[in-house]
Amino acid sequence: MMRRQGIIFVALSTLGLFCLLYGADRLPDQETLPNDPSNVGKRTTRKEQTPRPFRIYPGWEYDEGDVAIPPDSNVRSEWVYARFMYRAVRMRGWNGMRGPNWTIDYPRSDRHLSDAVRRLTRVRARSVEQPVAAEDGDDMYNYPWLYAVEVGHWDLTDLQAAKLRDFLDRGGFFMCDDFHGTWEWATFVHSMQKVFPNRPIVDLPDNDPIFHTVYDLDDRYQVPGEQFLHSGRMYEYDGYAPRWRGIYDDKGRVMVAICHNMDLGDSWEHADNPEYPEQFSALGFRIGVNYLIYALTH
Repeated sequence: MMRRQGIIFVALSTLGLFCLLYGADRLPDQETLPNDPSNVGKRTTRKEQTPRPFRIYPGWEYDEGDVAIPPDSNVRSEWVYARFMYRAVRMRGWNGMRGPNWTIDYPRSDRHLSDAVRRLTRVRARSVEQPVAAEDGDDMYNYPWLYAVEVGHWDLTDLQAAKLRDFLDRGGFFMCDDFHGTWEWATFVHSMQKVFPNRPIVDLPDNDPIFHTVYDLDDRYQVPGEQFLHSGRMYEYDGYAPRWRGIYDDKGRVMVAICHNMDLGDSWEHADNPEYPEQFSALGFRIGVNYLIYALTH
């Protein structure tokens, strides 16, 4: 145990030094995040409504210098890939620490989907992503499409849950992905019920418009993560069957699109990996594009 704690200390110290030397922002301390939801939905100042500048954080898999920033990253755009920064559950066996699970696949996956949106639609997508935090004033409301990964490990604060609910009630769209099996589903639902205590999670029918905005996606199949290359398994844990689920608003609009027992984020991230099967990235991109266009038109 002492050796493990020592390794964690060295890793965190190295991460902090990296941030200082190379300009990446420090990852937020999840234990000290602001957590007062009382002002959510109330009138705010123009300063609080102003979009935050582009910023980079060290990720779980990539450091700030591992993925090059595209030369056109500052070009104005119609749409920006917004990645939701959330508090994670405490990790078992890691001395009760909370991992930066929101950074899984970041930023490589984000930029690959943004590039696909540019190629497959007429939407002018920014070439770089935007990490979005509920604690940053009204910044979340600047992005109609919000994505979160590894939500089987999230543990939303009261502020994060209230801000996400207000974002969705105002017409925002939330897509979540890359969580598997019974335990992660229960963890996801626990926090989602803080967002919407009385709205049911349902299976999305094949005829829902979300599957027919750009591509007709009646023939969907399970999209595994990169682990498939090593294990040969399509599933993780006991998540044998893919489930496309959602939460509707009172007008029948999908507000929350839930991709359970699949890993679309990996299908975007590894789209240029010759070992990762093309059929998985092909469907992953089509689902991502459909969900985005649905979000922008509904």
